[in-house]
Amino acid sequence: MIEIIPAIDLIDGKCVRLTKGDYNEKKVYSDKPLEMAKMFEDKGIHRLHLVDLDGARSKHVVNLQTIEEIASHTSLCIDFGGGIKSDDDIRKVFDAGAAMVTIGSVAVTSPDLFINWTKQYGANKIIVGADVKNGRISINGWMEDGNIELVPFVEQFLQYGVTNVLCTDISKDGTLNGPAIDLYKHVMNSLPQINLIASGGVGCERDIELLNKAGVKQVVVGKAIYEGKIDLDRCLQNV
Repeated sequence: MIEIIPAIDLIDGKCVRLTKGDYNEKKVYSDKPLEMAKMFEDKGIHRLHLVDLDGARSKHVVNLQTIEEIASHTSLCIDFGGGIKSDDDIRKVFDAGAAMVTIGSVAVTSPDLFINWTKQYGANKIIVGADVKNGRISINGWMEDGNIELVPFVEQFLQYGVTNVLCTDISKDGTLNGPAIDLYKHVMNSLPQINLIASGGVGCERDIELLNKAGVKQVVVGKAIYEGKIDLDRCLQNV
């Protein structure tokens, strides 16, 4: 059954959500990410997708303290992304308590560095962040076009043991208008050996059911939880 992975997106240490990756379309939901993480854990959630939007924009990790707080006060498996650009960045993120990292921009701009990280830390701890706009990968907080198509981008890393792929359709993200199910079906048909993590667009419990029926094993959900569009307790019971 599909696993629900709540998202906490960080700007200035606060829990926020953007719409379609637009930093000008920011809504703050909480100034206490740790309390939000504890609430998720209390409901039976095991994994958290933590995103450093400050880091993505500034091209280096910013919100390390939040990783440390959540890691030291919960047992959640933290998957962290945003601003990891260097050996120093990724080391600090793992040292702070992240269990996994999502890497997008470096995988596009410096694939050799990305491959080195898979060898150093283990491919099972590295998630390819495939953020898609108009069928092509976007990088650096979705502000730049990486000029590479989705399937070939992911495919190049399979030989190094990377199977976890977080795929976000930017046009869907934060809209609550439904996930890009056709896109996910295409990716899974093209690359059946990957573990696809869907992200973006979930607006109701039916969307999660449709992703489950499509064969998606994990889904990141953010705004739909914060806006009360889904009942997390009921969803967890159903899946």
